[in-house]
Amino acid sequence: MDIFPKILELWPFLSKRRKQQFWIVISIMLLAAVAEIFSLGAVLPFLGAITSPELVYQHPYMQPLIKLFNIRSAEQMILPVTFIFIFLVLVAGAIRIFLVFLSTRFSFATGAELSVEIYQRTLFKPYEEHIDLNSSEVINGIMTKTNTVIGSIIIPTLNAMSSIVLMLSIIVTLLVINPIITIVTFGLFFCLYATIYFYMRTNLLKNGEHIANQTNIMVKTLQEGLGGIRDVIVDSSQEYFSNLYKSADYQFRKASGSNIIITSSPRFVMEAIGMALIAGLAYWMFKENNLNTIPLLGALAMGAQRMLPVLQNLYSSYGSITGADASFQDVLDLLNTSLPAYANQPIGKLVPFDESIKLEGVSFKYKNNSPYVLKNLNLKIDKGACIGFIGQTGCGKTTLLDVIMGLLPVSEGKFKVDGELITKKNLREWLGHISHVPQTIFIADLTIKENIAFGTAKENIDEERVVRAAKKAKIHETINNLDSKYETLVGERGARLSGGQKQRIGIARALYRETSVIIFDEATSALDNKTEQNVMNEIRNLGDEITILIIAHRLSTLKGCDHVYELSKKELLEKQRIEFN
Repeated sequence: MDIFPKILELWPFLSKRRKQQFWIVISIMLLAAVAEIFSLGAVLPFLGAITSPELVYQHPYMQPLIKLFNIRSAEQMILPVTFIFIFLVLVAGAIRIFLVFLSTRFSFATGAELSVEIYQRTLFKPYEEHIDLNSSEVINGIMTKTNTVIGSIIIPTLNAMSSIVLMLSIIVTLLVINPIITIVTFGLFFCLYATIYFYMRTNLLKNGEHIANQTNIMVKTLQEGLGGIRDVIVDSSQEYFSNLYKSADYQFRKASGSNIIITSSPRFVMEAIGMALIAGLAYWMFKENNLNTIPLLGALAMGAQRMLPVLQNLYSSYGSITGADASFQDVLDLLNTSLPAYANQPIGKLVPFDESIKLEGVSFKYKNNSPYVLKNLNLKIDKGACIGFIGQTGCGKTTLLDVIMGLLPVSEGKFKVDGELITKKNLREWLGHISHVPQTIFIADLTIKENIAFGTAKENIDEERVVRAAKKAKIHETINNLDSKYETLVGERGARLSGGQKQRIGIARALYRETSVIIFDEATSALDNKTEQNVMNEIRNLGDEITILIIAHRLSTLKGCDHVYELSKKELLEKQRIEFN
């Protein structure tokens, strides 16, 4: 099967601890197999002691036990044999329970690590890759499909391995008891299960693809419907989103249910066939007047009773693994995203920025076959300058600032800070200089204080800096008028805040970081003229060491800038400051 090489691909992503736990699980599997051999092997002497104690008493293999317990008659032997049989059965059961416990803990711990690994690798993707990502597919991969890998890949794989080990131990024991009946019986059941599996494999794979695709659609529909709930209510489009979700959910449930039926139903057929075989064998022994073989029949019956669930477990595990192939591939694709060398390492010494930022012949396009958004730009920004950018919608102003921030790598030309070329290797050390206030502020469902200090652990928040930043953003008084002040919860996406309040929290967030470069991308568009003027005055008075870059549509926003550039036809044209006086 193609699935097993994929399972091996997971091994490098497991931590050292998980790898050690895996080998412990394997060891317990082997121990369970040995216990199964002893418990099953004890059936024959136990039943023999009940039905024909004299024969068992005289058997050479029983003599060590007889001497150990000082047994002097066949009847005295029945009690210790019974206790030994019960003890072996209980030990075998306890080991199997312990194996289930270890396997389950290992599987879910592994799933947690894989989920975190995918999330981390996604967060570390370059910004230009995030532009092409569908967040619903990523979220689905991190949560739903990782759970699918746990329930339908990792646990079934361990179950299959355990089943194979146990099945081999049962077969070995039954071969010792009666090789002919064992070979015929096992061969029959194995061929039946194999036939069913290969016949249903195509259906399992198709259902697996449906499950993977429909979960993507379900998460996407939930995100879009709930994320745009205002428009949904205003446009009365609830039924549209409900129908989208209903269609995807129905197909998902139908495919999932079909896979459960395919993997579970053969059990009942096999149990019926097994009971019929045992009954037929008992009848044949009766007709042959071979009642002395009752212990043998009991041992074979118990062996069959143990082997059938193991075979069913093996079949259903293979079925689950096959049915989850599509989701598993999506998870592997996310896991195989490369992590940068600096991942999990602290930010090094920041790139020196004492003089200027320079763009030298910079051009940018999003893909090799797409048109240029910026073409052959040359720009010098002195440290401490306040620079404004204007231009028609879609002319590339935001793209230009993304290039200056280092979020988008230049397609052609050079981007330098104090003469040092900015590349992927020193990008984080440059980003440490920058705070960014976008037009649409992301507000988390946290307190105002946590939103201003966004990305900082609650216990590490500097409350004095929070208040200082809020005052400069002209939102401190508004916050103080709230019942819980800075501890006020703002709701999902800032549902309890106005547009202007969100923007001022975004500005306060940038000011909280106290960086040397602050970038405003239409960051005051939701503010009234007076509030905007007050906020911009505070920002311009931050000091000569702070470099400010501003995109604005309102010319009044750019009043007092040292230079204002218009982006037109992919080129920068400097405007005269007199226009804003």
